[in-house]
Amino acid sequence: MLKEYGYVRVGAIVNEIHLCDVDYNVSEIVRLVKEADSKGVEIVTFPELSIVGYTAQDMFLNTDLYNGCINGLAALKSFSKETKTIFIVGSPIRINNSLYNCAISFYDGHIIGITPKTYIPNYNEFYEARYFKSGNELKLDSIELLGEKVVISNKLLYKCDNFDVTYAIDLCEDLWMANTPSNFTSLKGANIIFNLSSSNETIGKVSYRRNLVKMQASKTLAAYVYASSGINESTSDILFSGHAMIAEPDGTFIENERFKFESNMIIQDVDIQRIMSDRIKERSYETVDFDIDVKETHFSLVRRENELLREYNKKPFLAHTKEGLEEILNIQAYALAKRVKHIGNSKMVIGISGGADSTLAFLVSMKVTRILNLPSTNVIAITMPGFGTSGRTYNNSVNLIKAYGADFREISIKDACIQHFKDIKHPDGVYDITYENVQARERTQILFDVANQENGIVVGTGDMSELALGWATYNGDHMSNYGVNCSIPKTLVTTLIGHIRDGEEGIIKETLTDILNTPISPELLPLDDNGNIAQATEKSVGPYILNDFFLYHFLRYGAPLKKIYFLACRTFKDEFKEEEIKATLKVFVRRFFTQQFKRNCVPDGIKVGSVAVSPRGDLRMSSDTFNKMYLKELENL
Repeated sequence: MLKEYGYVRVGAIVNEIHLCDVDYNVSEIVRLVKEADSKGVEIVTFPELSIVGYTAQDMFLNTDLYNGCINGLAALKSFSKETKTIFIVGSPIRINNSLYNCAISFYDGHIIGITPKTYIPNYNEFYEARYFKSGNELKLDSIELLGEKVVISNKLLYKCDNFDVTYAIDLCEDLWMANTPSNFTSLKGANIIFNLSSSNETIGKVSYRRNLVKMQASKTLAAYVYASSGINESTSDILFSGHAMIAEPDGTFIENERFKFESNMIIQDVDIQRIMSDRIKERSYETVDFDIDVKETHFSLVRRENELLREYNKKPFLAHTKEGLEEILNIQAYALAKRVKHIGNSKMVIGISGGADSTLAFLVSMKVTRILNLPSTNVIAITMPGFGTSGRTYNNSVNLIKAYGADFREISIKDACIQHFKDIKHPDGVYDITYENVQARERTQILFDVANQENGIVVGTGDMSELALGWATYNGDHMSNYGVNCSIPKTLVTTLIGHIRDGEEGIIKETLTDILNTPISPELLPLDDNGNIAQATEKSVGPYILNDFFLYHFLRYGAPLKKIYFLACRTFKDEFKEEEIKATLKVFVRRFFTQQFKRNCVPDGIKVGSVAVSPRGDLRMSSDTFNKMYLKELENL
């Protein structure tokens, strides 16, 4: 099932080692591979020299021990017929009177390939050169081992013939070097890197090691699966903690609990489709090619009926720390400050509706006055009551503007709109799109005219979710001199306001809290009989939390609609019915394609995250693109 959506299940196992007791180690590896198989793991790695133990020292040179290793490999080869899981173990291998520290991949009764270690550490507590030669010195492409001819290379690609998976292998020290083998194998197609490691513990090393794994995943645009020797290695001089990690280039990261005497395992469903989408998008990834000799070996994966293990964030655009939220606000504020400073005027004109979007834009504008040491009255905040303005939103607007000391102005649009309705002969009581857009454009005209009077600029308030759905009046709220929210999705707008609210007190805190609790509405239709907001945006376009989820996966990773629907149904299974998710996705697809003409002429605005819809900041798309194929795909779900 998961292959259909581009996943492969991988694992990293730290096996309990009995030093130089190959029979025990092999039996433990067999037991753990069976366990991994039962959990649907398709490829799993063990640590460096896992068949014998990293700390065997001069026993690596002992013939009896080496013969025991070969017998152990023979047992593992035979066992591999019984499992659908590819497993990678570490063992010494003798080739032409030299010993190599190798990773051996087993599958379906065969050795798929062998990768020898490239960098042999021989400093401080390490003295591997006493036993092992570098894989760079190996001149052979294959060797005879256990009755079959096996491909061997320190830059070997293990290519799957029936799924878009290619893996390669680093061994411990390889990761710590500038010319890491996976730098090259990933350029040649490897999208998963396994690292069989024996990294001992010293003060601060765990954080450095963790950062190395994460960085290598990001640099190579590959999943990085790391397993290091455990605490059962010899502690004569050094200690191993059994660190296992799986990192993906999108920042997904899991690790085990270190310092465990018993064997342990971590598992992850790696999103290969997402990795390949990034590689296709980031063309600079393949602009530099090195003249390196990369070998290939092939295998086919057995299809599994796995259920997805990994969880996806319901709000993928959100920053998860206070520092992250502050960084977003700084990006917005300093971008606007640069524009204000560059054009030589210092007045910022902004329409305040009492909704979340205009509130965030207002808060960012107030931050600009502090950055540029301007008086708070340089923010001209205008509330423009119309036919759908409620007492709640009006009062929140007034309270917010006055509490921050901005230049408060109130200009009603009612009389101007009524006159305009007469001029264009719009019938009374017809609350159609014309009725709504007249109000939006009247407000925009007021803002630009005041900006002309004050020699200022109009600060736009529309957010990225609205731009994605085209939920804006063309040449109305769609337009400004600078859009500070243009790459901030709706789910992030409210989070940023909440973050600011938590640092305030009194009337400001109360007002921001009520704004966050106010239904999302453009307030362009008359109020109901009780004076409450009658127009709810999410009744028209669907829940923003779903639309933002769709937008992220559709634009950031080019995910197919079938996969987006699958992920949404799984992620929101406790909140929305599948029918509601599908209906919202249809609305998203229809509006996203038909409203591109609005996005192709948006004003300048700063890109904040990895997704934006500005034709300059990110999205290049024709306004004439058909959505027929996509809607047909949705019908077939």
